[in-house]
Amino acid sequence: RGGEDELRLERFMNNKPPIFKRGYDPEGAQRWIEGIERIFGAMRCLDEHRVLLGGYVLHDEVDHWWGNANQRLGDNGDMITRARFKREFLTKYFPADERNRKVIEFMELKQG
Repeated sequence: RGGEDELRLERFMNNKPPIFKRGYDPEGAQRWIEGIERIFGAMRCLDEHRVLLGGYVLHDEVDHWWGNANQRLGDNGDMITRARFKREFLTKYFPADERNRKVIEFMELKQG
């Protein structure tokens, strides 16, 4: 099993996944999610592997946040799903008010 995990991590890293280490960066957070999701799709990763591998490329302050969130979310022994990981990550680094502002900005775009 350990060999499979190491091989999976090696394959993931060979795809040069984006690293996320900044604090408040809504657009960067969205780009990071999209970048790793593209790699996960190509690798056909299982949900549980996506959470582990995604957490591996979080650095600095974001890594500390994920360590705390991971502990809090997994307290009951529940597996943290990709959807839950994504929701928690975007709530923290691309909050709803910022997403709503971007939607309004997009809807108000005018040609010319």
